[in-house]
Amino acid sequence: MTVTVTLLPASDGQRRLRATFSPQQAGFHIYSIDLPAQGVDGLGVPTRLSVEGDLTAVGRPTADRSVLHLRPAGLTTELPVYPNGPVTFTLPVRQTGSHRADVIVSYGACSEGRCLIPVTGEVIHLSLG
Repeated sequence: MTVTVTLLPASDGQRRLRATFSPQQAGFHIYSIDLPAQGVDGLGVPTRLSVEGDLTAVGRPTADRSVLHLRPAGLTTELPVYPNGPVTFTLPVRQTGSHRADVIVSYGACSEGRCLIPVTGEVIHLSLG
């Protein structure tokens, strides 16, 4: 079971990159982009989206879903997560060349009862030509 990450340029002609993180099984969520790097009390893997190469980020990514605060069973810690299912992030970018960019993603996906192995620093090559 995995999370699929789909990249698309914005359809309205603006310089934005859209990345959709889609858990491939019902009942799984991903963690907020606002989760601290080390999680909350060591729990959770923050979602990250950045670019290198011929794209430069000119703002922070925003999500199309609102954050929920989840309290895992038996804990007092609340974790910021998105609702179960796909979440699309929009990252404002500036194109600095015409060849290639690398999109770097990190995320953790969990359900009520289990978590997938987290992905950190996965590089997705994107052709700009």
